[in-house]
Amino acid sequence: MISALLVMIGIALALGIVLGYSALRFKVEGNPLIDKINAVLPQTQCGQCGYPGCKPYATAIAAGEAEINLCPPGGEDGIHKLADLLGKDFIPFGEGAGPKGKMVAFIDENTCIGCTLCIQACPVDAIVGAAKQMHTIIKSECTGCELCIAPCPVDCISMLPINEDISTWKWRYPVFPIQVRA
Repeated sequence: MISALLVMIGIALALGIVLGYSALRFKVEGNPLIDKINAVLPQTQCGQCGYPGCKPYATAIAAGEAEINLCPPGGEDGIHKLADLLGKDFIPFGEGAGPKGKMVAFIDENTCIGCTLCIQACPVDAIVGAAKQMHTIIKSECTGCELCIAPCPVDCISMLPINEDISTWKWRYPVFPIQVRA
């Protein structure tokens, strides 16, 4: 009887040590929901949602401090993905808060003084140039976040709409497989 009790105590101690080690070794840092939400966001770091970047916005959504419809670059597709992830209902953009048409920055190269302030402000490195040299935009990289406009001291940056044609068009709705009935 005593030997059975000692065996049970030994097993309990061994399991306790294994569980304690596992808790320390496989400790989850932070909230994994924040990472899932952040993965859905477009990562433009534009601040149009009222937060300084996508990660702080994801943190606010996970904490219940922000709604899921504040990200214009993510569009309605992003709101649908966040609603599905969080099990919430779709919330359309508020009036005047929705995404604008697709835009790309344009630098008037005759006016640019090469101050590099726009390069420092661009979150996606879509501006190419050097100090005291003319800058230009890599159109395929530009997200249209407008963060480069404010720091420009000579107002040589403007936003131009991207005409939607076959090369820039994107299907906005999820694609579902067609079910054929026999």
